[in-house]
Amino acid sequence: MPRKSFDEVLKYTEYALDIISKKSLEDGEKEQFIKETRHNFDNHINPGFLEYRKAAGADDMAMEWMSKGDTFTDLNGKEYIDCLGGFGAFNCGHRNDTVVTAVMNQLAKQPLSSAELVDANRSLLARILADVTPGDLQYTFFTSSGTESIECGLKMATLATGRHYYVAFKNDFHGKTMGSLSLTSKEHFRGPFLPLLQGARFAPYGDVEYLEKMLDVLDFVGELPAAIVYEPIQGEGGVIVPPDDFIPAIRRLCDKYDIMMVADEVQAGMARTGYLFATDYYDLAPDILCLGKSISGSVVPLSACVCTERAFRGMFPDPLLHSTTTGGNPLATAAGIAAFNVILKEDLCGKARKGEKMFKDGMAVLMKKYPKLLTDFRGRGLFLAMEFCDGDIGYEVVYEAFNRRLLLSGSLINARTIRIEPPLNITEEHIKEAIDILDTSMGIVYKKHWGK
Repeated sequence: MPRKSFDEVLKYTEYALDIISKKSLEDGEKEQFIKETRHNFDNHINPGFLEYRKAAGADDMAMEWMSKGDTFTDLNGKEYIDCLGGFGAFNCGHRNDTVVTAVMNQLAKQPLSSAELVDANRSLLARILADVTPGDLQYTFFTSSGTESIECGLKMATLATGRHYYVAFKNDFHGKTMGSLSLTSKEHFRGPFLPLLQGARFAPYGDVEYLEKMLDVLDFVGELPAAIVYEPIQGEGGVIVPPDDFIPAIRRLCDKYDIMMVADEVQAGMARTGYLFATDYYDLAPDILCLGKSISGSVVPLSACVCTERAFRGMFPDPLLHSTTTGGNPLATAAGIAAFNVILKEDLCGKARKGEKMFKDGMAVLMKKYPKLLTDFRGRGLFLAMEFCDGDIGYEVVYEAFNRRLLLSGSLINARTIRIEPPLNITEEHIKEAIDILDTSMGIVYKKHWGK
């Protein structure tokens, strides 16, 4: 397409800024803005993208506009209960007052640092992480997204061990940049970009005996890994909770073979499972803990790779051996500090456990009522999933629920699995309403297919 004049672009930026400044739009403005947004996605984002977004094809197109707590409101003023929570990004809720205040206070002083002088906020949050994480985790490298924290973890493991091999598990999801994608298991995401890191190997998730035999062989042939990277609960794989002996076995085998134990808690961490960190359930500590999504207090993108001294000391001689310009910036770390304040002050771990009981009690009733439709439910804290008889049925339930203003979604690997990951401070009233909406939606789908 032809390049526009700078005057035309300037005029368009003024239009965009005017839209951003408004809390509501007139009917004519809405119609134009929806039309403009659809055009821009089709021509400047990805023409296939809107097909993946709920109600994107409708004339009024459901478009997120405002949010607060455990709800969001679309452009047309319809309020939805958020039981997706940005796939674990909104643990503190939408626009938490404490987090927003911290960010605005920092914004009034300095949003980004020079990257040359000392950044105090980063040191404050690193201290907090050292104080709240299990074991001897001590040093933190801040990044901006979950996949970056995994990339950092792989580098730290290689520096610590001198090895260049890695072990992950079937149905794992660790991100989509080239290094983390090497440990993401689904061929659909890996295939177009092969070959990736050549040292990545996969084992069945939860199978201790297989992992023991694999490491015995790798030791024998001289190809022991630098790291075993795992999810304490597999998220995109379908909210799979491993057997209780699995994570302790990873710790034991890492100790035996001097392997870095890398916990990917980008989705499971920050009180999501009813524990501050999901690995806390097992009363043990990894060598490297990768965090993301909600570590920012659900306001500013932030992620972190927290390491023991042993795992991190390879960075001491040259602190810029691995670096980032905007990771751990003052706004993001201010948000991260506020996130821990909210999690601890509001007891979000306790709220996650209470919410778990309410949802599971409700799902037990639904599974008994619709046994052909809902076949299983599982999870820990407010990291839950419902398993339907097939993916098409699950999609129909999500569609019906969305029409009743309840936001849910499946996973990237298991289309039959519908996740429930609301903000951890979701109200009891909204949990009850969500279960009622699920009941109504499942009843419609059940009658459609089974006639009763």
